[in-house]
Amino acid sequence: MLQQHFIRIRKLLDITFFRVLFFLILGVLLFTAMYSNVKPEKLNLSLFSIAEKTIRSPGTVEDKKSTEMKRKEARDQVQDVYAVKKEYTQNRVDLITSIFDTAAEVNDEVKDEMDKQTDEEMKEPTITDKIERLKGKLTSTVNKDLSNQVFSALVQASNEELSIAKDLTVTAINNVMTKRISADEVENAKKQVEEELKYTTLNDNLRLASINLGRYAVIQNEFYDPGATEELRRQAAESVEPVKILQGQIIVEEGKLINQEIYRQLKLVGLLQNEKSFRPFIGLIALILIILSGIYYYFYQSKSHPEKKQTDLLLFGIIFVLLIFIMKIISMLQGFNYSWIGYLFPAAMGGMLIKILIDEKLAILMSLVLAVCGSILFNEGVAGSLNFAEGLYILFSALAAILFLSNQNQRLKILQAGTFSALVNLLTIIAIVFLPNGQFSGLEFGYYFITALASGIGSAVLTIGLLPFLEASFGILSTIRLIELSNPNHPLLRKILMEAPGTYHHSVMVANLSESACEAIGANGLLARVGSYYHDIGKTRRPNFFIENQMHGDNPHDRLPPEKSANIIIAHVIDGSQILKKHHMPKEIVEIAEQHHGTTLLKFFYHKAMQENQETKEETFRYPGPRAQSKESAVVGIADSVEAAVRSLSKPTPELIESLVRKIVADRLADGQLNECDLTLKEIEIVTHTLCETLKGIFHSRIEYPEMTKKVKEA
Repeated sequence: MLQQHFIRIRKLLDITFFRVLFFLILGVLLFTAMYSNVKPEKLNLSLFSIAEKTIRSPGTVEDKKSTEMKRKEARDQVQDVYAVKKEYTQNRVDLITSIFDTAAEVNDEVKDEMDKQTDEEMKEPTITDKIERLKGKLTSTVNKDLSNQVFSALVQASNEELSIAKDLTVTAINNVMTKRISADEVENAKKQVEEELKYTTLNDNLRLASINLGRYAVIQNEFYDPGATEELRRQAAESVEPVKILQGQIIVEEGKLINQEIYRQLKLVGLLQNEKSFRPFIGLIALILIILSGIYYYFYQSKSHPEKKQTDLLLFGIIFVLLIFIMKIISMLQGFNYSWIGYLFPAAMGGMLIKILIDEKLAILMSLVLAVCGSILFNEGVAGSLNFAEGLYILFSALAAILFLSNQNQRLKILQAGTFSALVNLLTIIAIVFLPNGQFSGLEFGYYFITALASGIGSAVLTIGLLPFLEASFGILSTIRLIELSNPNHPLLRKILMEAPGTYHHSVMVANLSESACEAIGANGLLARVGSYYHDIGKTRRPNFFIENQMHGDNPHDRLPPEKSANIIIAHVIDGSQILKKHHMPKEIVEIAEQHHGTTLLKFFYHKAMQENQETKEETFRYPGPRAQSKESAVVGIADSVEAAVRSLSKPTPELIESLVRKIVADRLADGQLNECDLTLKEIEIVTHTLCETLKGIFHSRIEYPEMTKKVKEA
């Protein structure tokens, strides 16, 4: 037990080592193949030299220096922002109003004092006293800024006159200060106030005082706003789009002088020899990791047997590396200015080979991977590292062939799929050429069309040529191989037909039954059919010992002991396996021949022997096996027993057929013959139902012809 455990661990380690080595080698090969196509181009150029050819940017790069210069220009073009202090107008109006009101207040105080004095005491305050009283109520700043003539005119005016003067002055101030008044325009604003008050009906002194107060009130109300100015400059700078050197943009034309600005741009895009960039290599490694991860995930989640999974992985790797090699060879020819040469790549070949030999999903995955690799390998003459047109061409070409190729993959179907792929190639070429409104000559169009046709047809031819070699090398039983084996002219089938015609007819019936049953449960119906054709090939060594070949009613077993008869019957399984192996038949066909009886018991001869000797051992009358290991082997075994049993019925009715089929299936289950295959109970029920329906269709009731017809025939 411990030894088996160690053997299992060793197998797992071997499989793990194989996978790690496989993906490591595949990654290195991909990197080697695509390295030169992503390697940045380096030019030996010097400042103030003459460009020997037109140089374009290999990619899109932001020119930060030019961007910053444009942003600086945008900031410098923004004018300073000046804000109007609207509250200044109200403040100055309130100040002048307060001065007029204070003067009126002084007049009221003087009048009240005069009213309180008697005639003897009456003494009116002098102008000077009133001025001093007025100044006492005002601030020192106002007293300093205004002359005594203004105060004198105010204290000599009546309250009615002061009210009129106030209204006129305040109105004039308000009219002027609602407008922008910069430092340079203050004097002009003062003159405007003076002009408005100059022609009022006030007396001369009061009019002059109002003018002085108006001029005094007018001040600058427009001031520089640094915050708003900076915000506008920031917005202007942000509105400038980054200056970029676009992919494919001409940096310098052939014959032009490489000045400092051009030299700076060449350095920026990494075209100078003294500039090293590892970004393309990092990008390539990342892309390869994505490709390898996709392939690994597909095989990781595959439910195939570990050995088959490993074989499929190796087969996929060989086909994939072969296609990359072909792609690399063709891409090297682009250096001779053959822009159309990339479309010669047989893109559909890989998809068709993988679909036929492994699986359709994996074929689609390979098509995607080849499209990505092709867009890199065929990037000669395009700006950047990816040729999207070539990638689409490869993808459409491969998918067209995969989708057209049916499950019945005869050689003709492969050729038809290649032709269909060629037509899709032509349509793709037309789309690629005409979408950008390209201008091509008739000769160039001819090259494109010829390569498109050659790619599709060449893919089919290469697929047909490589398929037998790959099938033989990996022991793969493809659909095409199965169809070839089902040909009635195959030597072994002709051998059965000529030497054991009854067995041949029996095999054809079993093939029909097993194929329909397998297809009903999703198994490989074609494999079951072909396996049925060959499952009784061993009977050709002693055909007369099998009842279907006994035409004259003579049964040799009647003259033999049951043990001898059992050995002859059992030997047809061993003989069949030897014959199939001798003719190098696929192992799946050999396994069906070996397993279709499993370890079942030859009940007739066993019971006959028991009648002669009660101590007869049951193992002597059992087939050597092994039991069915696959769904196809199990179904063929059931169909074999069912067909032989139903054929022995004299009057098979639908009820009798169904009863017999269910009994045979139940016996197989009870005997453990289906324990080692992955058939579920639900699938067994589907197989049973399908076999019953098919047999009912074969052994349906036939019209009995009148006796007269029989006599006519005998005559």
